[in-house]
Amino acid sequence: MTRWRGTRAQPGLMMALDRGGRCNGIVFRLADDDRLGQLPRLIRREVGTMDDAATVRWIPVVTAHGLVRALVFWAGPKGERVARKLPLETVARVLARACGHMGSCAEYLYLTVKHLEERGIRDRNLWRLQQLVAAELVAIHGLNGATGSH
Repeated sequence: MTRWRGTRAQPGLMMALDRGGRCNGIVFRLADDDRLGQLPRLIRREVGTMDDAATVRWIPVVTAHGLVRALVFWAGPKGERVARKLPLETVARVLARACGHMGSCAEYLYLTVKHLEERGIRDRNLWRLQQLVAAELVAIHGLNGATGSH
């Protein structure tokens, strides 16, 4: 990723789901009064190029209130921008260093884990990755994570 939370000089990585298994997550409902206005803004934010337009999908999602249709932005399993099955240590090194105009990849990971945790969703791989990124940040900046002091 070379925009948002990365640059051409220091590319970042974004999270995506792979096929198989199951996923616990969060479904956001767009407000009924402005749904038609919100959809184009959401798509513009998530779809940067015409090539990315093929990543938009409607999928069925099982919720506590029954089956709903959800709009998702799908990351395909192939392509020049797809890096699959990287070791968590490699991912942590990238995330700890990548930063763009929307913030850092480390912050994105932290906020994702925090928001999932607030909703009772704990993913062991994301937690492990967050620990590795924190250790990498300490190594880079020489900070003590507990106190913020040098």
